[in-house]
Amino acid sequence: MSNNNSFVGSKIKGIRESKNLSIEEIAESSGLSTEQISTIENGQTLPSLGPLIKIARALGVRLGTFMDDNDALGPVVCRAEDRERDRSISFSNGATDARKHMEYHPLAQQKAGRHMEPFIIDINPEESPEFQLSAHEGEEFIYVMQGEVEIVYGKETYTLKEGDSIFYDSIVKHHVHGAPGKSAKILAVVYIPF
Repeated sequence: MSNNNSFVGSKIKGIRESKNLSIEEIAESSGLSTEQISTIENGQTLPSLGPLIKIARALGVRLGTFMDDNDALGPVVCRAEDRERDRSISFSNGATDARKHMEYHPLAQQKAGRHMEPFIIDINPEESPEFQLSAHEGEEFIYVMQGEVEIVYGKETYTLKEGDSIFYDSIVKHHVHGAPGKSAKILAVVYIPF
């Protein structure tokens, strides 16, 4: 996973440098600390989606830009056997927490100009998850393929089992994790207005 953290970190650093922006400028624009951005760029950590979305906004790019290898203008087909071999990304449970609990498999990383980010996500079990709620512009759709997940959304907690789904505005503070001690596999589609 650290290779993929390095890939995302180097993409962020490359974009930042190509725009002649300092880490301090990105920190100010995103509301993150310079230390957070530095550890991300150096591949030491990969935070939850919330901070990455803030960095993408500060850089003026789509979130998917950090995971793209190349851009296709037409349809993008993602075959199951290719997805298993392709790069996956693990995000930490909180912006400053180095534990990993989700492994993301992007489904459209070559599609140019997209506003939706579809993923298959493997959620690792945790007995007593500690997490920070995050919020960002846009919407999220989650469909549970296997297992059981909990979604904390504002002051409510929703438990979803195989075949259940949820659609919500991601501007409300939220967090997705496996039910205590359970693993899960979900299809998640994140829409981020650009």
